[in-house]
Amino acid sequence: MESSPEEAATEHPEITYIGCARCGTLIAGLDGRYACSGCGWVNEWTEGHRPLPEARRRT
Repeated sequence: MESSPEEAATEHPEITYIGCARCGTLIAGLDGRYACSGCGWVNEWTEGHRPLPEARRRT
C-alpha cells in the first residue's frame, strides 16, 4: 500500500547507503537520494524511494 504525499511528508526520512556510481565510494543518502562528496556525482531526484514533500508558502 502506497502512502499519500501528505503521509510521506510526515514520516521520518530513512538513511540509505549505496556505492557511488562514478567512483565507488560508499555514500549515505536520505530516502534513496544521494550526492557523493568525493567526485560530485548525484543521482536523479526521481530515483528516490518516495515522493518529495510539496512546498508550502510561509505565512
